[in-house]
Amino acid sequence: MTADSASIDLKHHFLIAMPGLEDETFARSVVYMCEHSPRGAMGLIINKPADISMRLLFDKVDLPLRREDLVENPVGHGGPVQTERGFVLHDPMRMDKPELDGGSIYASTLTVPGGLEMTTSRDVLEALSSGAGPRRVLVTLGYAAWGEGQLESELSENTWLTVPASADVVFEVPMAERYDRALDLLGLKSWMLSPDAGHA
Repeated sequence: MTADSASIDLKHHFLIAMPGLEDETFARSVVYMCEHSPRGAMGLIINKPADISMRLLFDKVDLPLRREDLVENPVGHGGPVQTERGFVLHDPMRMDKPELDGGSIYASTLTVPGGLEMTTSRDVLEALSSGAGPRRVLVTLGYAAWGEGQLESELSENTWLTVPASADVVFEVPMAERYDRALDLLGLKSWMLSPDAGHA
């Protein structure tokens, strides 16, 4: 690993799209970064709704949804890759189970160091269905991915602003307000950005 590739690690950060990014999927998007290494990066867009509610999604997978707090929540459009697949971003599930060795209670979970967990296995949906599961969740369809060096190149072209992520922005702020609230973390307002601006 070169010093260059070691110098940037955006796990548990937000990528905030700059105004010059006009791609339909990513314009005005906020991406929660789940993975970032010299081999590439992946994350979930947290502020774009898919046209399906949690209630409908659970109907589609033949599960009841016994979490009244989630029934009307929108499902997110997490990105252009694997848009038929669900990704559940949630607070870490720390259980007093030594056999987990710091891992998750779900079958397929990526733990983001210092941040949230992302689960792709059906068992997390079953837990939510039964009225249990993580307290705060964002379910998305699809994810965003970058190949080796691709994200670094986009950053050097001032496509994205970056800031350490806030779980409250992911879970407590309405989806339509998350772009502005993510900018607030940098002390910025959207009107202050120009397509030519650089890193804050």
